[in-house]
Amino acid sequence: MPQPTKILLVEDDPNLGFLLQENLESHDYTVKLCTDGVQGKEAFFAEQWDLCLFDVMLPKKDGFTLALEIREKNQHIPIIFLTAKSLKEDRIEGLKIGADDYICKPFSMEELLLRIQAILRRSSTTAATVNSGVYQLGIFTFHVDEQRLHSETTSHKLTTKESQLLHLLCKNRNAVLSREDALLTIWGEENYFTGRSMDVFISRLRKYLQPDENVEIRTVHGTGFRLVVR
Repeated sequence: MPQPTKILLVEDDPNLGFLLQENLESHDYTVKLCTDGVQGKEAFFAEQWDLCLFDVMLPKKDGFTLALEIREKNQHIPIIFLTAKSLKEDRIEGLKIGADDYICKPFSMEELLLRIQAILRRSSTTAATVNSGVYQLGIFTFHVDEQRLHSETTSHKLTTKESQLLHLLCKNRNAVLSREDALLTIWGEENYFTGRSMDVFISRLRKYLQPDENVEIRTVHGTGFRLVVR
């Protein structure tokens, strides 16, 4: 029998925390609820988890600090922030830390479940490549640490921005990577000039991948990009 997915939930509002725990457990997730950041950190390092749900405004240790301390030890555990804050600065901070998603309160339980399922699918897809930092994209192999994309007949030494963008696309393989998230994660801001710059890097990556018709970066108009690997 497969083991149930384990979620660490850190939420200081007892009513919301209990509601989230109850709903997630009704969908066959195993959930541990902690009510402050210190308790959350202790719980994280005491067991193995598949995903973390952190409120940002927590007593004793806020969610950003908690996530930073976890990222120092584990770069790959999916983290979703739950917050009442919708300021762009807070979203930038969360993305810089390495958050996989950022959901502003109030939100529907259905939306949260769909986002969790999407992140867990992406996480399982890349699980085999996470430790080595290598992604197989059709005939191409992408070495994240070396910033190198190669096949049997071609080899490209990527720039830092090209590598960061391709890495984001790989982590969201066959799912949509929003323009906003890509710009905030890589450039730290979203405006006309950074948007045009990103479009140039997307064009370069498409050119590199062109020899394999089964690998494609598609534009999702009004939303972002999707790396499709058939």
